[in-house]
Amino acid sequence: MAGSLGLFKPAHAQTVPAAPPLLLGSAWYPEQWPESRWAADVELMQKAHLHVVRVGEFAWTALEPREGVYDLDWLERAVNLAGKHGIYVIIGTPSAAPPVWMATKYPDILASDSNGKRYAGATRNRNNWSSERYRRFVREMDERLAQRFGHNPFVVGWQIDNEYSKASFDADTQLQFQVWLQRRYQTMDRLNQAWTTAYNNQSYSAWNQIRLVDGMGENSPGLWLDSKRFISETLRSYQQVQIDAIRKYADPSQKISTNMMGWYDLYDHYTVGQDLDIIGWDNPQVSGDFEPVRNGAAHDLMRGIKSANYWVLESTAGPRGGGNASVMLDRGAMRAAIWSYIGHGADLVSYWQWRDALNGGEQNHGAIVDVDGEPDPIYNEYQRTGAEFEKAASAFRGTHVDAKVAILHSYPSRWAINWQKMNPVYDPIDELMSFYSPLHELGFSIDIVSPDSDLSKYKLVIAPGLNVVTQPEADRLTAYVQQGGHLMFGQRSGMKDEHDSRWPQRQPGPLAALLGARVEQYTALKDSVDVTGVFGETKGKTFAEQLKVQAKDVNVLMTYQAPFSWLDGQPAAVSRKVGTGSISYFGAWLEPAGMKRAAEWMIHASKLQPDTFPVPAGVEIYRRADEHHEVFILENLSRQVTEVPLPMPMLDVLSGETVSTIKLEVYGVTVLSEAK
Repeated sequence: MAGSLGLFKPAHAQTVPAAPPLLLGSAWYPEQWPESRWAADVELMQKAHLHVVRVGEFAWTALEPREGVYDLDWLERAVNLAGKHGIYVIIGTPSAAPPVWMATKYPDILASDSNGKRYAGATRNRNNWSSERYRRFVREMDERLAQRFGHNPFVVGWQIDNEYSKASFDADTQLQFQVWLQRRYQTMDRLNQAWTTAYNNQSYSAWNQIRLVDGMGENSPGLWLDSKRFISETLRSYQQVQIDAIRKYADPSQKISTNMMGWYDLYDHYTVGQDLDIIGWDNPQVSGDFEPVRNGAAHDLMRGIKSANYWVLESTAGPRGGGNASVMLDRGAMRAAIWSYIGHGADLVSYWQWRDALNGGEQNHGAIVDVDGEPDPIYNEYQRTGAEFEKAASAFRGTHVDAKVAILHSYPSRWAINWQKMNPVYDPIDELMSFYSPLHELGFSIDIVSPDSDLSKYKLVIAPGLNVVTQPEADRLTAYVQQGGHLMFGQRSGMKDEHDSRWPQRQPGPLAALLGARVEQYTALKDSVDVTGVFGETKGKTFAEQLKVQAKDVNVLMTYQAPFSWLDGQPAAVSRKVGTGSISYFGAWLEPAGMKRAAEWMIHASKLQPDTFPVPAGVEIYRRADEHHEVFILENLSRQVTEVPLPMPMLDVLSGETVSTIKLEVYGVTVLSEAK
């Protein structure tokens, strides 16, 4: 495909092949370099087997140098030049960095911190997304971009903004919050009742007494949770302004995305992500070690926002510049990391960035090409990966991750727990990972989804730390169990309602009757405690919940052994059959060996079979499939050459050979499908 497209005017008149199923790319900033350099850069991209570039997201001044004066011609020349070399384009809207002239003339378009102080200096990620004035500027820019590029055949998508990361607490946003609360609760009495404001004399008598808050120092969980909901919904409406502006002119085949940031929790990603065509996120590798399990869970989280394949819009092998730790990955590790992204459901991976910047806050950031225009060492590794994408593309067409296990993840629950950790080392993501890691090790693909998702396809659903449970969510979970599903709660579940108030029932709140047991009391742990039972002898750490059985048919799985403690001899984990389904509750945070045995018990109880075949320690395996075939990615992350026997002869997609055994070098990767 590369080099086969001609450069004509207008580009719209050309017939352009559809983009391949797997896309490897980079962020490119042509506005930062002389136009005479562009052709050399694009030729290097073509030689590296890049299929896509992302442009424009920090180029507002180049696109509108003065208010009302626009210049989109340079961007069209860059887009068409990329297209001539067989490289597709994602247009970034420049709204994350308003131009200096705008911030100077209209300072209200900048965000204010929680003390009301307006941000000054560099305007990147300082824009006030709740400002109506700024939304008008953004709408005008996006409509002009969509008019120009909405039918350009080289443009395959749009990235809105860049890494949403700053809410505003200015006076106008405070007023918007008060109006939002009034719509939500209708009367002050309802709000006071929902937030239990009688506690500590916090009752309100007028809407303008309530302030949007940022931080966990507030003494009102209800206010904290609704502040986060307002931030999420306001960001969603800002994003919708841009979606509408683009969709007004753009071809429906051009997908609209943004670049989220994995576990980052300023806003509810399920709220903001629902209007996008495809989820995108940024996944830098800058610590010097590629950690496939925790990183893989973040990919599953992003895939779960829309339960569909997604884009990795930024990745890097380090260094990142600034004051952060910046350690380069080992030779070969970036290629392995990229293939793991594909294994988790990514269809596009883009490197940040193409060429090092001469100045600015990220001038020390690594790139594919250095400031002198010559390739950095990562170039050859990226080139190899791009060529492999082309060989493997047809095998991945139409495939996706097909999981029968789901882990429920809730932003309100994470916010609630982080607001009241009860143990400074308690991390709700770590709790989620305590279930995720052994299931991954046992060969299962895992969807990480919100509690209001359709759960009917899953045989096993795990809810670790589902602290906030609404009544509709409780009803769906009850129906899931009654229809034959297997539901496992982790500790700190079912405590709060939608207002972050305690349920009048003890945990798990509205699901306690179905469980036939409840949390009698809970405590942080200074030291680990012994826990014994069905999962053998193990230890509990960090936090412990003492359970009480209330129905005769509840099975006690594990018991605390903690002399002189309230926990001693009390249930630590229980389970109850409900028809052909079951509901279980784990009140102990078990150490890894105990959690692996618990995971094996869950799998047996759910009658599940692994998605993948066994591989040696240190080898990661991923599966994607459609209704007709399946494809596996294997990569060796151990420190030694490893031989992998296959369960049957398979096609090595990258070599074209049929094999029964694969020998993987350190950081080696292979792609396997059914032998023909």
